[in-house]
Parts: sequence; C-alpha cells; structure tokens
Amino acid sequence: MTRPATHIWRLLKWGRTLARHGALRGIERDANTPDPVKRLARIARFGTIQPKEPDYAGAFRAIGPAAIKLGQTLATRPDLVGDEAAHNLLSLQDSLPPVPFAQMRRQIESSFERPLEELFSEVDPDPVGAASIAQVHRAKTIEGRDVAIKVLRPGIREKFADDITTYEWAAAHLEALGGEATRLRPRLTIANFKRWTNSELDLRREAASASELADAMRGMEGYRIPSIDWDRTNGRVMTIEWIDGVKISDQQALIAAGHDMPDLARRLVLAFLTQAISGGFFHADMHQGNLFVQADGTIVAIDFGIMGRIDQRARQWLAEILYGLITGDYKRVAEIHFEAQYVPSYHSVDEFATALRAVGEPMRGKPVSELSVGQMLDGLFAITRDFDMQTQPHLLLLQKTMVMVEGIATQLDPSINMWETSAPYVRSWMRDELGPEAAIADRIRQDTQTLLRLPQLVRRMEEQFPAKGGAPDQPPLPDVELVWERSARKGGGVLSGWTGYVVAAIAGGGIVFAGSAMGWLG
Repeated sequence: MTRPATHIWRLLKWGRTLARHGALRGIERDANTPDPVKRLARIARFGTIQPKEPDYAGAFRAIGPAAIKLGQTLATRPDLVGDEAAHNLLSLQDSLPPVPFAQMRRQIESSFERPLEELFSEVDPDPVGAASIAQVHRAKTIEGRDVAIKVLRPGIREKFADDITTYEWAAAHLEALGGEATRLRPRLTIANFKRWTNSELDLRREAASASELADAMRGMEGYRIPSIDWDRTNGRVMTIEWIDGVKISDQQALIAAGHDMPDLARRLVLAFLTQAISGGFFHADMHQGNLFVQADGTIVAIDFGIMGRIDQRARQWLAEILYGLITGDYKRVAEIHFEAQYVPSYHSVDEFATALRAVGEPMRGKPVSELSVGQMLDGLFAITRDFDMQTQPHLLLLQKTMVMVEGIATQLDPSINMWETSAPYVRSWMRDELGPEAAIADRIRQDTQTLLRLPQLVRRMEEQFPAKGGAPDQPPLPDVELVWERSARKGGGVLSGWTGYVVAAIAGGGIVFAGSAMGWLG
C-alpha cells in the first residue's frame, strides 16, 4: 500500500507543474474550493512564475500520460473544473514522442513469444501515431494483408497504476471535506476514469469492442469499423485492418475529393445517435484523428479504447430528454429528471422545468454556428447546483462524445442544426421503443420472464426453508444467563469475584466426570 507521504509528494510535484502553467489560479479563486485545498495550491505555487493566461492542457501534458487521460476526462466536467478549464482541456491532444522501434519490437516478440518475422513480413519502424498509452506502426502480414499494429508503451501499465492510486487517495480526501465536493462525487469520477483506462490498457478488450461495434453498426450504410486480426492480437498488441482514407479534419482534401460535406456531417451525427440510443454501446473517443473518409464516402472509425454503455431505461430517459428539448416540452424533461432521481424529490418539478426552459429555449431553431449542444450542456451544468443534482458518472462519456461529434459536424457543415438533424431519428426511435405497441410487447416479455422464473424462485424458497423431518418439533428452551455473561454485563472479568469459583467448580467437575468415564480414575 502506498504511504500517504508518497501521495502528498506526488500531488505537490504535480501542483508545481500546474502552477507553472497558471492552472491553479482558478482553484484558489473558486468560492466552492475547500480551504485545505486552497492552502495546498498556495504551497504548490510558491516561488513560481505564472503566465497571464492559464494553460491547463499544457500542464496535464507536462505531468505525463495518466494526466493526459485525466485531463480529457475532466474536459467533460465544467461543473468540477470550471468552464474556462474545461474548454481549454478539450484541446488536449493525446500525443507523445515515440518510443524507439527496438523497444516496441521486443514488446511484440515477448508478448507473442515468437520472432517478429514469423508474424509480419514488413513493419515500418516509424510510427504513424504515438499516444500516451500506445503507438501504431503500419505493417504487412506474412499472408500479404496491410494492417496497423497497436503496441502498448513499455511500463505504461505500472505507471498508470501508481498515478491512479494517488488520484483515488486525493479524491477520497477531497470528498471527505464535505460541501460542494460531496455533491460533485470526485471519487466516482476517478473510479470511472480507472475503469476506462484499465480497458484501454488491455488491447484484447479494445479489439473486442471494435468487433462488437462492427456487429451493431453492420446495417448502417456509409459507416464501418475495421476488422480485427485475432491471430495477431493479445493484451499488449492489437492488429487491425489498415484504412486508406482522408482524415475527417482535412476539409480541403475532402472537398477536393468531391465529398458532400453536409451529408458527411449528417451521417456522423446519425451514426452517433444509432450507437448511443439504439444500441447503448458507443465509440466514446470520436475526435478528428480517429475518423477517416474513404474514396466512396464511407466514414471509418478507429481507436476503440474508450467505449460507453447506457442501459435500456437510461436510453429511454435520454431519448425523451432530447425530444423534449427539441420540441420545447420542458415539463416532461423535468419529470424525467425526477423519475430518474437525478433531482432530489424535495425540489419542485415546475421550477426545474422553468430552469430548463431558460437553457433550452435560446437553442431552438438556430444553427450550431450560433448556439450549440455544448453550450446547452454548460447551461445544464449551471443549474445542477441550484437543484442539488449529483453527478451521473454513467453519462459523462456521453456528454463528452456529444461535444466531440458536434464540433466535427460543425466544421464539416457550419449551418447544420443538431436539433433538426436529430429530431427525426429520435422521434422514430421513441415511436418504436416507447409507443403503445412497444409498451405492450415489453409488458408481455417482462411478465413472461417473471412467470418462467417462478419455479426457480420456489426451489430457492424450499432450500431456504426445507421441509420438516420425521422427528417432532422440539419444545422451546428458556434463556439462561451464563455466569460469565452476567459477570461481563456487570463490568467484572470472566473469573472475577465469586463467579470465578463457580466456573472453577464446573470445570473441575467436568474433568472428574470425564476422567471417570475414561477409566483414568479408579
């Protein structure tokens, strides 16, 4: 177990880095920051020269790989880090200097316990991408297929484990201070961050996620997932189909290739909605570097280390919330928040509906270039404090991905209206999932499942309360207080006072009786 002194030393060291980038000023100025945290911030920045404008992204980049991933997570939490910091962290790119290929070669060979030449006929030693967790090399299999090899950086699992332990320690102490920190639930934020990064650090999980998403999206034209080479994939190495295409961020190349930009933007939004609302399993790292457009206009996604899941009930709530905001039915949106217990019941549904109207009404009927989903989320975060809404960690990835998708769609088509694009899809899904036919089908399915579980329930009850045997019931026995229990109740020791003699007499009598029975005493 890591000692507290180690955690404090790491936090102070990271604090110095944050201070040199001016990233502690917001913490010190925030009225909701606990006093002990403000004091630590002042200690960390003592003697540093701070820039006029804070560079949060630069600070997290300087701290290291785990901090880069944490910074990207915190970019979804303006309620926790503030609007300025969240906006700056959205620019945090997950890139680091590459590891020499000789080290990556050893990593590949040790993980497969085979020479590299038995797996690949060619491997480009210069990586096509180097991120905080892994780097990617183009290669050709011995069968002649073009592939990309993703390899974990040596020692990265151990580095992440150490840093996350300190994040957990700091979050627990912050939450224990009470007040605003308790409502924001930083421990759950770190717990979700740990779960996401642990998935990223096992490349078999990423490969499985890509395979699952490919199955779920098989019916959607113009969007696809590369295939996995399972024979060349393990926990530290993943081999995936190589994709030739234009990065979706390269607008000039897309226009030169004759692609329909508004259609690309629309298909990207619908692909996200299909994943999140229909399937409940979505690509949660849809930044510009992870999306390509092929010659035929097909959008191809890569990098499936971060995936999000939403259960059926939460998806229904989400669809109703989106549709309510689109149509201006703020009363229904407010009711859903209370049904989902996102807002405590002691608040007023009508007052919450009015607060939602103040956020949603300015958005309706306007293009994203003027008002955006991101701005709507900022507005929603602003009212969470007034209505004592606790953070919902299962929605953090969804919020982050919505902002990413909106940003890319806006660059492809500045005039796109996210509401108008989303409304037909959400309306259709709600009709299929929440309409009368769907409600009847769900009820029949649930009742049938309940009936089928009845025999198993009866068997478990019989195991818990078995049938009586042939012997008659025994009469109830009176409660008798034992001498040592009485002595303990009165505050004495087990052998204190006269009770010691009684115990000794009983014990001695037992020994004499046993000795006689065994023939030891003539």
